[in-house]
Amino acid sequence: MNRKNLIVIALLLALAAAGGVFLARRHAGHGGTGEAAAAQKWQCPMHPEVVADKPGSCPICNMDLVPMETSTGPAAEARSGSGARFCLLHNCKMAGCKMELPLKAGEVVDCPVCGTHVAETPTGEPVYYRHPDQPERKYSEPAKTEDGRDFLPVYVEEMPGGAGGQAEITIPAERRQLMGLKSEALERRALARVVRASGRVAYDPDLYNATAEYREAVRAHERLKGSVLAESEQRAKALVDAAAIKLRQMGLTPGQIEAAATEAASTSLLVGGGNVWVYAQIYEQEVGLVKPGQTVTLTTPAYPGRTFKGTLRSLDPILDPGTRSLKARVAVPNPDGALRLEMYVNAEVKVDLGRQLALPESALIDTGERRLAFVDLGEGRIEPRVVEVGAKAQGYYELKSGVSEGEKVVTSANFLVDSESRLKAALKKAAPGGGEADPHAGHRR
Repeated sequence: MNRKNLIVIALLLALAAAGGVFLARRHAGHGGTGEAAAAQKWQCPMHPEVVADKPGSCPICNMDLVPMETSTGPAAEARSGSGARFCLLHNCKMAGCKMELPLKAGEVVDCPVCGTHVAETPTGEPVYYRHPDQPERKYSEPAKTEDGRDFLPVYVEEMPGGAGGQAEITIPAERRQLMGLKSEALERRALARVVRASGRVAYDPDLYNATAEYREAVRAHERLKGSVLAESEQRAKALVDAAAIKLRQMGLTPGQIEAAATEAASTSLLVGGGNVWVYAQIYEQEVGLVKPGQTVTLTTPAYPGRTFKGTLRSLDPILDPGTRSLKARVAVPNPDGALRLEMYVNAEVKVDLGRQLALPESALIDTGERRLAFVDLGEGRIEPRVVEVGAKAQGYYELKSGVSEGEKVVTSANFLVDSESRLKAALKKAAPGGGEADPHAGHRR
């Protein structure tokens, strides 16, 4: 073989080697097991912040990790950078966290968890307005921050833990039985609530003296009416007003103060007698249930099995800052002198709430932001509803709105239903195109 042939063979070998390198690089860039496969991530459906390079279990809730959606292009590159934007869907509660910042309707966002999507248009009026950097600061009306920025409106769909973060679910009959799920139709009930309070038989020299002073001031003013000494009459009237204010601060009603002008101060406040006063402490959350004229039932450890009846005459106008309670004054007949001054008693006031649409206590879920009930629509369908409730009585709440009479509400296994509803809502939003996702996909083998 001559020298010319050797040179040709060497050139052909060099070209073959270069072509092999090119094909290898091209295969590595487009093959199914190259960098694209290595970039696959796995994520917890309940805790989106948990991301792993391989299948496994969530260290927080032990759920199976599910494959994350992968994408390419500028959006994916933006998500991988340090300045990635996070979306509202994950409802992070940390103050100032970017994951919680609300979006404008129609705004396109690249979320590292659920991909690129368009912010939904909120419906209805804002529930409240919150500080853009301090979510715990909330107002019912629009407001501005110290540096002039607007407070952000929060809608039903955006509230963490509310119906906007949950979805209707379907639970087959066999699973209902395994969960122990039960439901109950709403109906109107005659509700009554018993307000219980501790009290004592009043020994109150201060009130006795204040009542006597008011009576004497009124008498002095009456004597000076029409006097040529107008200044003296004015001073007497000022003393009457001052004494009346003092009695008002001590809890007497305007009617009781007016009566005190013609009646002698009750000596039972000093020595007891045929009628005594009982002071009962009504806690702040129950003040709206009690009012003058109600009958009060009293018992005392001194006389087991015996009850006393009294009438609530007035409530102090000033709340005790230490106990967060109001003093209720109860007039109690005491013909045999059994009730002694400073004796401790237990007081009960039965409050009739009338016939109300009643929501079972077990059907209510309080998220902190709002109250929810799950409505059983039949055929296995369960729907979350935001409800408004009033007073609690006899294992029920007064239902103001949210569920209609005759509809069924879930009364057991609520927390299991709540968890599944939240999971379905999260997976639905995280699914490609915002479609439905199977909440049980991570548990199946």
